[in-house]
Amino acid sequence: MTTPPECTHWIGAQRRYCRALERIRPYLTGPRCPDHTPAALRGRPEPPPGPGWPAGAWTTPSPQSASALFDQRAIASGKRRSSARSYRAAQQAVHGRKS
Repeated sequence: MTTPPECTHWIGAQRRYCRALERIRPYLTGPRCPDHTPAALRGRPEPPPGPGWPAGAWTTPSPQSASALFDQRAIASGKRRSSARSYRAAQQAVHGRKS
């Protein structure tokens, strides 16, 4: 059974934790209620919610995965050293793409 998140802000003057249970949000410093968010503690207004991650953020190929094809071509051509097993696998992968 999980316990609901509670505000973990230490109130030094009262020598206790806040432990509020409503409208808790996660922050780097821990779960906080609206009175103890980093912006509220600095006397600033809360920033408006942003759009979040772009729709294709997790589907965009990284440069590292894109370089795998070039590595296979270099291994298959013999320009890059590798084991015999890797050489044969790279040759099959490169020749399989041409067909």
